[in-house]
Amino acid sequence: MSQNKLNHIIVSGAAGFIGSHLCDQLLNSGYRVTGIDNMSHGSINNLSGALHHPLFDFHHNDLAIFLQHYNHSADVIIHLASQKIPRYEGAYRTVDENISNTQSVIAYAKRHRCKILFASTSDVYGKNPATPYHEESDLIIGASTVKRWAYAASKIASEHLLLGAAEAFGLRVLIFRFFGSYGPRHHRSWWGGPQSVFIDQLLQQKALEIHGDGSQVRSFIFIDDLINGISKALESDINRGIYNLCTAPDEAVNIKQLAEKISFLTMNKGLTEIKLVPYSEFGNYEDVMKRTGLYDKANRDFGFYPLVSLDEGLRKTIAWHKENPID
Repeated sequence: MSQNKLNHIIVSGAAGFIGSHLCDQLLNSGYRVTGIDNMSHGSINNLSGALHHPLFDFHHNDLAIFLQHYNHSADVIIHLASQKIPRYEGAYRTVDENISNTQSVIAYAKRHRCKILFASTSDVYGKNPATPYHEESDLIIGASTVKRWAYAASKIASEHLLLGAAEAFGLRVLIFRFFGSYGPRHHRSWWGGPQSVFIDQLLQQKALEIHGDGSQVRSFIFIDDLINGISKALESDINRGIYNLCTAPDEAVNIKQLAEKISFLTMNKGLTEIKLVPYSEFGNYEDVMKRTGLYDKANRDFGFYPLVSLDEGLRKTIAWHKENPID
């Protein structure tokens, strides 16, 4: 892509955690940004800095409806909007919305010949025991009767749609598989991940709720590193590929260790009471016991390298929670 700083970029899910940080970064770099969000999980407060920027245009709308009627061309569309794992609700919306939105993005890109950057997920690797995952690792998800896999299935289908469109229509497509992003502005529920819930529970001196037994191993990447990776890819000449954006496997922790670390960093005197929540409370749920990845390909192709340690990232995130207490 040209380095003309007036290039036009569309960001879906702009009012969400990742989307709002990305909009800030793009605007600071001189790009013109059109943000779209249906506000089902986003917050206008996340865009407090961007809304008054002269190069930012925000639309509260469903992505498919917006793109169908949006006649202005963009150089790049960064598609972050997504429904996630249906822990408490049905799977239909997750599958239907994620796939239909990807189809809408492809249709827009075909009309305007713009590049697509797509947010996939490490969840696509499913139950593959051969960790750490690289981009050619097998994707092994569970039975369709377990609705937990609806999210992974919708992202796998979207990846195939995008790669198929790249082959069939000559589109430029980059796919990112995110691993456990966290930081200021993350959603204050399980939608935002365990760290967001643990921090608020500790600050409110409530029992920590851990799903399962806490032995699940996860990689977590601080939002600044994730946004840096997307930005580096955006500014590169790479026009097709799948990339893990994650930290090194030896930086992974299990969920019990994460809880203990957050407890220590919030200055609690010892770990607060822990409440183990069995998976049976989510219906027929199935968890992944270990999920770590390799970022070698992203490092080689566009110089991605995570710099923020888990301790440093959690300190910054805890500070944000303290500055923004829940009413």
